[in-house]
Formats: sequence, C-alpha cells, structure tokens
Amino acid sequence: MKPVREKAIKDITEDADLEAIIKRSKVCHVAMIDTENRPYLLAFNFGYANRTIYLHCTKEGKKIDVLRNNNNVCVYFDCDHDVFARNEEVACSWRMRYRSVLADGKAEIVEDYEQKLEGLKLLMTNYSFQEFKFSPPAVNNVLVIKIKIDKWSGRSFEY
Repeated sequence: MKPVREKAIKDITEDADLEAIIKRSKVCHVAMIDTENRPYLLAFNFGYANRTIYLHCTKEGKKIDVLRNNNNVCVYFDCDHDVFARNEEVACSWRMRYRSVLADGKAEIVEDYEQKLEGLKLLMTNYSFQEFKFSPPAVNNVLVIKIKIDKWSGRSFEY
C-alpha cells in the first residue's frame, strides 16, 4: 500500500494561529478598488491588536481618495518564507514554504486623537520593544487608518 502524502496546502482556521502569522509579518499589503473600479494595492507597515489593523500615512494622496470613495479592503500578510527543493536537479521541484492570512474589512480614518495615538503605539510595537512618546504635532500630522477585520482565513504551504 502506498503511503498517504499530506496535502502541501493547508487551511488555517484557528484565531490564535491567524494572529500568530500576522504578528510575525513585517509588512501587509492592502488591496482597494480605485475610483475607476480598478484594483489598487499598496504595502504598509502596520500595528495589530484584537482583530484590528492600524496603518499610518500622509494626509493626502491617491490611497486616501480611493478609501474615501470605497472603504472596502482586503489585507494580505505572509511570513515564514523558506525556499527548498525536493530534488535540486529538477527545477519544478523547487518550492517556497510560507504561511499567510487574508483579511477583509472596512478602512476607517481615525479622527480621535487618543485612538490615533493608540494606533501609532501599536504600529511601533510591531517593530520595536521600545516604548515611544509621541508629540501632539507628530500625531496630528499623520493619518491613521483603522481596519476592523470582518472575515479572515489562512493558508500554509509545505508546513
């Protein structure tokens, strides 16, 4: 009898596992629909807590126009990349392991100063263990975008 081979692609459904992937990711990619009904995709640094993603950016630009027109977004995270070969002599046997999360939600521009501050602190926590202080002009001069995750799913490949 031939041994059963595990599936290379596995669904990840547990909330704790999905959050772990997000927390190991260093960049997220946010997909939007522009004013001409075309896809628009950007990479962002981010903060995360309690099924909520925080982004920061300048107060003007295409992404702001796009989000004000249609705030539906899809956010993609990935981590644990590892290139390997099942057979180094065969090109098609080369693969890349990864884990990923795809999250849907609505982007909201944060107006409240304290919420902006909280989002910026979460963002810095993702990149440093240091605690930061933010001056009012620094907080007021950036835009903070909050995305509550409505639906999410995850995948792993070759893990």
